[in-house]
Amino acid sequence: MTPSTQTVLGLETSCDETAAAVVRLGADGAVTVLSSVVGSQIAAHAPYGGVVPEIAARAHVESIDRIADQAMAEAGLGYGDLTGVAATAGPGLVGGVMVGLAFGKAVALARRLPLVAVNHLEGHAVSARLAAQVGYPFLLLLVSGGHCQLLAVEGVGACTRLGTTIDDAAGEAFDKIAKTLGLPYPGGPELEKLAQGGDATRFPLPRMLLGRKDCDFSFSGLKTAAARIAEGLSTETERRDLAAAVQAAIAAQLAERSDRAMAAYAIARQGQGLRFVVAGGVAANQAVRSRLTATAAARGFSFTAPPLAYCTDNAAMIGLAGAERLALGLSDPLDAPARPRWPLDEAAALSNPVHSTGRKGAKA
Repeated sequence: MTPSTQTVLGLETSCDETAAAVVRLGADGAVTVLSSVVGSQIAAHAPYGGVVPEIAARAHVESIDRIADQAMAEAGLGYGDLTGVAATAGPGLVGGVMVGLAFGKAVALARRLPLVAVNHLEGHAVSARLAAQVGYPFLLLLVSGGHCQLLAVEGVGACTRLGTTIDDAAGEAFDKIAKTLGLPYPGGPELEKLAQGGDATRFPLPRMLLGRKDCDFSFSGLKTAAARIAEGLSTETERRDLAAAVQAAIAAQLAERSDRAMAAYAIARQGQGLRFVVAGGVAANQAVRSRLTATAAARGFSFTAPPLAYCTDNAAMIGLAGAERLALGLSDPLDAPARPRWPLDEAAALSNPVHSTGRKGAKA
């Protein structure tokens, strides 16, 4: 199929941001973000110290049409100028996912446009391509509040899982530990601020999975240990030092597992085309970026991370993921389902699930 220019409305509602963007993918592969609008719900969730799914879903319903209209207006386009619509179809809080996906289906139906039901994780996987020329294939560290994975990305939708978290994601650990330190929501960025100038060596923290030689992650033990230490702190200096220790411990584990994955990936690629991409909300943490940049350089990999605006959830990455699929002639039917769980490497998730099924019912 001859490549053609795709101008796509992207919609993202998987968690607590209502986002819309217009992205243009040229026939030559050039990417232009014509608009990117993100409506935050931080104020609505702050009193609860975390995201409340029902509040998030209601907020998406109330703002999705306004956010989408704003994105179209800032792009200077009408709906007739679009070649397709891309909406997050999962994974995420399914109530929110349904709102954005339903809106995308309505636009696609009314304007007779193709719909792409996008995997939110695939959006993160291509987010670095919004502002840099990053060719396929590449090694991806996807690290956010809900996900922590190492993936070999061969092309559009072609991902092989090399490692994943067996319990908590790195971003979740940041947020939960920040909460034990009394920091406001969202906790990750606040912990990074508190850690500035702290002594990262003052509090010894556990290093998880040291006996394993795979690329999996674990942060639950670190989270528990930090919470216990936080209970006995009485000064701002102590809190600052613990924050610095936590940040260093998370960065160290991400770097260690990434280094292991790079070694295997370089052998598989015979030392050619060694690209390392970091995406997701935790990629905005400067200490994490610095540690991973050094790790990539030591292994002979190029390092790319999205601009800070595209690290956290946004619709530009969804629009680009949709545009890349449309350029290959791929689209989805209007009955595409909203999916609370949707692994990028479904074969690995089925053959080697990280979490086993437990009890059912109210006591589970």
